[in-house]
Amino acid sequence: MNELLDLSTHLADVAVQAATSVAGQLRTAFRSDVSVDYKRDVHDPVTEHDKRAEEQIRTHLATAVPDSVVVGEEAGASGTDGRVHWYVDPIDGTANFAAGLAFFCTSIGAVVDDRVVAGAIVDPIAGTVFRADLTGATCNGKPLHTSDVIDETKAFLITGYPNARDLARDGEQGLARYADLVTTFATVRRPGSAALSIAHVAAGWADAALGTSVSSWDVCAAQLILTNAGGTYVPFGGDGGWDQPAYLAHSHALEPTALRRFVRTHLRGGDA
Repeated sequence: MNELLDLSTHLADVAVQAATSVAGQLRTAFRSDVSVDYKRDVHDPVTEHDKRAEEQIRTHLATAVPDSVVVGEEAGASGTDGRVHWYVDPIDGTANFAAGLAFFCTSIGAVVDDRVVAGAIVDPIAGTVFRADLTGATCNGKPLHTSDVIDETKAFLITGYPNARDLARDGEQGLARYADLVTTFATVRRPGSAALSIAHVAAGWADAALGTSVSSWDVCAAQLILTNAGGTYVPFGGDGGWDQPAYLAHSHALEPTALRRFVRTHLRGGDA
C-alpha cells in the first residue's frame, strides 16, 4: 500500500506539471482567431490548440513515466501496455474556448490496476490548479472541502443535460426531466465542461453536477478530486466501473432526491 501511495503522489505531481505546461499557450490563444473543425457533428468542435496541447502533454507524460499508456481525446491511445494509464483531455470545454467563454480546463487522470489514483485539472484563465492523489485533494495547494448545503431547493446545480444527443434519444421526456431539475434547484447552470464542473463541486463553488454524455478523459481526474474532497461521485449508464458515460456528483451534505430520481428515470428510459 505504501508503494501505491508513493506512486499516486508521483503521478499527481507529473499530471500537474503536464497540465500546467500547456496553460500558457492556451491563455495566449484564448480569444484569438481560433479556427474550429468538427468531429462527430457541429456540437463536437476541435481546434488546433486541442491537438497541439495533447501532443505536448503526451510527450511530457511519456518522458516522466515511460512505461505507461496515454489515452487522449484527440489521438486515442499510445504507449506500451504498462501499469499506468493516463486519460487526457487537453481542453475540456472546447466550444467555450473557441467562443471566448472562460470556462474550460486541461484534465489529466492516472489509473493503476483499474483504479483512479491521481489527477490534475488546470483552469488556465482563472489560474486554479486542482490536484489529487490517494491522500487528498487541493486547489492551489489548499485542501478542498465540498459545501454544507443539505436541501436541493437551496442548492446550485451544474449540468450538461440535455444536449442534442440527449434530446434525440429522450424527446419530450428529456425536457420534462430538465424542467424537474430547474424547478427543484435554486440555481441550474450549463457552463460546458464536465471536468471543471465536478472540480467546482469539490471546491464548494457548486453543490452538485450531472452529466449524461461524458468520456473517460472528462471524468477521470475530476472524480478523484471530488471524492477526496468529501464529495460523492456516482457513475451510471454503462457496464460498470469508473468510466461510465453518465455521472452524478454532489457534496457530502446534499440530500440528492431529485438527482436520484433523474438517475432512475434515465436508466429506465421512462418515468419514475
